[in-house]
Amino acid sequence: MPPPSSAAGLRPAAVLALGTFAVGTDAFVTAGFLPAMADALHVSTAAAGQSVSLFAAVYALASPLLAVATARLPRRTLLLGALLLLTAANTLSALAPTYEVLLAGRVLAALGAAAFTPTAGATAAALARADSRGRALAVVIGGLTVATALGVPLGRLAAVGLGWRAALGAVVALSALGALAIQLTLPQLQGAEPVPLRSRVAALRRPGVLAVLPLTVLGMAASYVPYSYSVPVLAAVGVSGRIAVPVALALYGAGAVAGNLLAGRWTDRVGPVRVLTVGYTAMAVAFAALAALAAGQLHSTVAVGVLAFLWGASSWCQTPAQQHRLLAAAPEQAPLVVSLNSSAIYLGIGAGTVLGGLALPSGAAAVFALAAVLACGAAGCLRATAARGRAGATST
Repeated sequence: MPPPSSAAGLRPAAVLALGTFAVGTDAFVTAGFLPAMADALHVSTAAAGQSVSLFAAVYALASPLLAVATARLPRRTLLLGALLLLTAANTLSALAPTYEVLLAGRVLAALGAAAFTPTAGATAAALARADSRGRALAVVIGGLTVATALGVPLGRLAAVGLGWRAALGAVVALSALGALAIQLTLPQLQGAEPVPLRSRVAALRRPGVLAVLPLTVLGMAASYVPYSYSVPVLAAVGVSGRIAVPVALALYGAGAVAGNLLAGRWTDRVGPVRVLTVGYTAMAVAFAALAALAAGQLHSTVAVGVLAFLWGASSWCQTPAQQHRLLAAAPEQAPLVVSLNSSAIYLGIGAGTVLGGLALPSGAAAVFALAAVLACGAAGCLRATAARGRAGATST
């Protein structure tokens, strides 16, 4: 029997990318309608933002535990179950009569997302030909990136036109469609022996890994201090309304895609530390400029659009470079350290959302200024730990 063509090997990845698009949209869409959701549930915008923190924290903590607990399950069964859980969780969130019910829905959604995303990447790689595994992984992760670029602004438009509950209903439909596509098209693939938790903890003690993961948390926290509260903080710099906010979020998403692609290319050329240095510097400049605009009550739609693009690019240029550093530090534990980096990303998102909620009552200028300080801190942390990270890589 002839081997499958490269295109045929990428078809499962395309199906799985629909699932990661649903997961990514679910994770980030709340930022587009946070004030409306807060009003409907009779809580403050900052309190509503903690639903983002809760999702991120549960995802980060549950991901390694679920990887162990579900390792022996057939892959299609696990992927299908994860998306069905995501569907049910978002249905609960969309219909939530109280804030407490909404939080319960976000916990369940995080569990579904934590089970789906790492499994989707591993399954795509297992089903692809050896010479197309990299592209298969890129397709699956591309679902998350496209969700950042398109899902969030589209969710904002849906929320403005139909209400925030309808926007979550769209995520329900996406998740159900992804589950149906997996059931109809994905071949069965058996599970494997789990990686024990003690092995995962042991990886955290590697010097090179220790140099990288805290920086992922800090860098993503800097980005998400204002992101989860993007509607009120963008309004403070003159961007509000049914069209302007989705456009600004779309520019952020376009920057995220561009930053991710360019970082992957330039990391190979000039090294991850230089890429991260440029990224954190750009992030600090963008946030400082937005803080100045907010403090001076200066409104420039063009300037904010450019800064939103730079914000997205500098935020998502981190991932390829950080993963490169982790793989250099522990090449024989590649899947493990990449999954740990995913957990660190979500811990950063959760921490940033908490800090942003604390700063929000002081105004948008304070939120952007805090983000700029954290970005500068990330640059300083990178400088302090770069040598240790190189030492950890050479000792492996």
